[in-house]
Amino acid sequence: MLTRRGLLGVGVGAAAAIVLASCAPEARWVQPAGQQVAGTERARGGTGRVTAVELIAAAATLDLAGTPASTWAFGGVPAPVIRLGAGDTLRATVRNRLEADTSVHWHGLALRNDMDGVPPVTQAPIGPGGEFVYEFVAPHPGTYWFHPHVGPQLDHGLYGALIVEDPDEPVTWDDEWVLILDDWLDGVTATPDQVLSDLSAGMGDMGGMGDMFMRMGNLLMGATSDLLGGDAGDVYYPHYLINGKPTADPAQFTGTPGARVRIRVINAGSDTAFRFAVGGHRLTITHTDGFPVDPVEVDSILIGMGERYDLQVTLGDGVFPVVADAEGKQDRAFALLRTGAGTAPASDVPVAELGTGRVGTAAGLSATAAVALHQASPDRVVHLALTGGMEAYDWGIDGRRFDMNDPLRDAHAISEGERVQLRIRNDTEMWHPFHLHGHTYQHANGGPRKDTSIILPGQTLTVDFDADNPGLWVAHCHNIYHAETGMTTVLGYRS
Repeated sequence: MLTRRGLLGVGVGAAAAIVLASCAPEARWVQPAGQQVAGTERARGGTGRVTAVELIAAAATLDLAGTPASTWAFGGVPAPVIRLGAGDTLRATVRNRLEADTSVHWHGLALRNDMDGVPPVTQAPIGPGGEFVYEFVAPHPGTYWFHPHVGPQLDHGLYGALIVEDPDEPVTWDDEWVLILDDWLDGVTATPDQVLSDLSAGMGDMGGMGDMFMRMGNLLMGATSDLLGGDAGDVYYPHYLINGKPTADPAQFTGTPGARVRIRVINAGSDTAFRFAVGGHRLTITHTDGFPVDPVEVDSILIGMGERYDLQVTLGDGVFPVVADAEGKQDRAFALLRTGAGTAPASDVPVAELGTGRVGTAAGLSATAAVALHQASPDRVVHLALTGGMEAYDWGIDGRRFDMNDPLRDAHAISEGERVQLRIRNDTEMWHPFHLHGHTYQHANGGPRKDTSIILPGQTLTVDFDADNPGLWVAHCHNIYHAETGMTTVLGYRS
């Protein structure tokens, strides 16, 4: 039997092949470190420009308005923004100074499979004291982000934004603000591993609780939202953050009245959807998950975990609240936008845009003609059913809980060159943000191009994508606790 020490000793690429070969004795899958993956990367070409960065995963202390919280981070919460141009190569050296395995997943990018950062599917984990160099062409412009894909580590502070610039994009804004939303408990009420343990024990029969909103240790009962079709989330968070700042010490943006600002909003939370708005302003949605949409003006947006929205706003004169209500959880993240003199509003200020105005969601968006998939009938239809529930905390896909020790047990086979249609049915009583690695799909009937989408209880999401990026790709709920307890699967290319 291959030991962990031996696994790390043979090198990440070879180790991943060993792990995968043990899971798939038929050897019918394209291997992450195989020739098909390498050939696809060569075909991408690229500009030849290289952006080199270093990410050190280490223990850190987050200042929560004067209260220290012990956590893990890549040098800060969030990590410094990484920027490069479309077609450029990112070379990211990740050094692990933790006492636990880790990795980095580059969320939303259609990158080469062996750089996707998902142990044990695409690589061996980066062990304590180890390092790994992620190197890949970033083919598509857009707003992306990065985080670990080992256990519930996302619910620490290990995340940051990755912005891929489009050199040909017409500039219609005067300034830009990258804004990361997060739900926070690490170092305050619990660690993510403690929360996962509590949830995994199951909630049992909660009959008679009704709609009672209450905290039970690290868990939250009665968090409900009509926008999310009922149950809004499972976990109690004492803080909600914008760019690492709590409401008592808000992040701030200073601008000029009349200026047009591009706001890139990323939800890095683990269990919380946010309803985002800027007091006194309308928002124009221009992109979601990196890809442009026909512009739509809204009062607020609903953003699930893992989703990203690019917005444009024309600034008024004064000091305005920037709010991200933790949907259904009776709390919010808060920041300030300043363009002139005035008293800063309190964090609990009523924001009219969160009331009866128009809420932007993916259902109201359409991909621009430039990025819409060409019309084609699907060569393959893959049906996925999201299953499980809170009582036993037995989240799964097709009634099976993902086994990380046997990741290809229930893998779904696709072939390079196919138009694939996914029909994802939510058979649970809770909403789920579904995320597909390595591809962007298009919602049915001309909807937006995305990689992460909210699926409400009892609904089916139908999406299409072109199978043009060979390898083994994880697909899962981006509620990190649902994914870690089983709501995960793999789409594997046939060799």
